Amino acid sequence: MAEKLHFSLVSPAKELFSGEVDHVIAPGTEGEFGVLVNHAPFMSTLKNGVVRVLEGDRTTMRLFVRGGFADVTPAGLTILAEEAVDLASVNVADVDAELEEAKTKLLSEGKDSPHHGALQAHVDYLSDLKAAVVH
Repeated sequence: MAEKLHFSLVSPAKELFSGEVDHVIAPGTEGEFGVLVNHAPFMSTLKNGVVRVLEGDRTTMRLFVRGGFADVTPAGLTILAEEAVDLASVNVADVDAELEEAKTKLLSEGKDSPHHGALQAHVDYLSDLKAAVVH
């Protein structure tokens, strides 16, 4: 049996995945990167995007992350995400509804609101999540 990469993905809410996989592809802020077993150690910040878990050449899981860090060590890959969701559990209609509500709130608050930055970040996150679900 070939060696496997130990991979864990953790958000503040819960651990979404922990197990042995062949390959993980993640959305680094400097570009997408892949990690296989025995990869050289490094750390990277993550941007909003999809983490893909592969077994052989087949994607077995797609997890959407909002920011965070990836840490590759001799023990494996750990992703600490600010927020994460398994795309298999996302309903695009629910995302659409939440996105419209967030856009309406953003417009009603105005650019001078102390909440503008956080509201804009939430709208951006929902837009990225919707795009990931659709693709």
